[in-house]
This record gives sequence, structure tokens and C-alpha cells, in this order.
Amino acid sequence: MPDTDKHVSNTPQAPQPPSPAAPDPAVAKPVKVLSQLFNWIGQHDRMVLFSLLVATLAIWAFAALADRVSDQRDFHFDAWLLRAFRNPDDLAVPIGPHSLVEAVRDISALGGVTVLTMLTLGVAGFLGLRRMYGAMWLVVGSTLGGMIFVTVLKNLFDRPRPSLVPHLSLVFTSSFPSGHSMLSATVFLTLGALLTQFVHKRILKAYCLTIAVILTLMVGVSRVYLGVHYPSDVLAGWSAGLAWALICDLLAKFLQQRGTIEGDGGGSD
Repeated sequence: MPDTDKHVSNTPQAPQPPSPAAPDPAVAKPVKVLSQLFNWIGQHDRMVLFSLLVATLAIWAFAALADRVSDQRDFHFDAWLLRAFRNPDDLAVPIGPHSLVEAVRDISALGGVTVLTMLTLGVAGFLGLRRMYGAMWLVVGSTLGGMIFVTVLKNLFDRPRPSLVPHLSLVFTSSFPSGHSMLSATVFLTLGALLTQFVHKRILKAYCLTIAVILTLMVGVSRVYLGVHYPSDVLAGWSAGLAWALICDLLAKFLQQRGTIEGDGGGSD
């Protein structure tokens, strides 16, 4: 009697499909990042489009000012505003009491490299103690990048300082764009946007951003009052700083969604 347990079928087996090859990590990671970027833009389309629109307008404004400066064409409002802050009988004397001059110098110092570096390091130290390392490096990177950017621009255009009125503060670099205006916009607006991540009420978010804008405007106006910058230098600095701060803010929000940068609950005490 044949052993049916040992019976072997002669039916040919269907060939197995080859297993798919593993994706190349060098290609898969950028594709994943791009996919996350497009998904994030889709979820925040209005905010992203508005920020990109404002950044584009700021870049366009800077380019328009830079084009005129590179052609050595004067702005009519430059001379008018510089004179508006001085005594018409003696351009060496600024308007207002002597105490105002010292107050304006103090305001101007808020946009200086020394103060902004100390402020950035202080905020970075706070974020580091909270173990919010992604946010810490974003603050440091945005400030350092802004400093490098404005140095390159100053050397590129090499515009002389105003000679129409005597300077009320010492200066050592060229005029266009205003470094104080650009760096104050970069640092104050970036920190203002960062602070909004720690508060939930809209009025508090608006307060943080409003204070950042006011400080930025005050620093820029102080440079014109002191006679060390043309108003067009300040406008260019504000435009470049605003564009840089918006780009850093968009990058921060995208990295926060990926988990690279911590949100308001990302740190530990």
C-alpha cells in the first residue's frame, strides 16, 4: 500500500516576485523632508503665503533702495529728514533738550552688536537650561546669520556716511544698510515671535510682537536723529531684517512640526 504521507506533488510552483530594493537613504531623507514641508504648507497655507508675501515685499523694497544707492542717485527725503532733526540755524545742534540726545544714544545702543549679542546669549542660555536646544540654536543662528549678512552688504555697497549734518555718535563702518536697524529687526522680531510660543492668549501674542516692532522702529529712527545714517539706510535695514526674521520664523515653525525645535511644552525644568 503506497505511503500517501510521502507523496510529492509534481505541480510546478509559481515563481516568487523579487523583493523590492530598499530605497537609497541619500534620496529617501530629502524626499521625506520635502513631503513634510508640503504637508505643513498645506496645513498652514494662509499663514505661509502671508509671511512669504511680506518677505517678498521686504526683499523688493530693499532691492529698489539698493539699486538706487548702487547708481549713486540721491533720495530727496534723505536730506529733508536729516535736517528735520536739527536746528535750522545750526545743523550741529539737534532738536530737543540735551537730555534727549543722551536718551536717543541709549535707544540706539539697543541695536548695537554688543547689546544684541548679550541679549542673544542670555536668551540662548535660558533655552539651553530648559533643554530646548533646537530653539536655542535657531536664536543663535538667526542672529549670527544676520550679523554676517549685514557685514557682507555693507562691504558690497560701501556707501559713505552722511556728511550733511555732524554725527552725534561714533561710527566705524559704511552706511548702507543700517546695521543697527537690520540687526534690531532680526533679533527683536525673532525673539518676539519666539515668545508667542510661550503664551496662548492672542492679546499677549500681539503684545510681544508689538513691543518687538516698537523697539525696532525706535532704533532705526535714533540712527537718523544722531545723523549717522540716511533714512534710506534705515529703510533698507528694516526691509532686510524683516525678510530675514520672517524666513527664520517660517523655518522655526516647520522644524517645530517635525519635532526638531521644541514648542512651549518641549523643555523640561
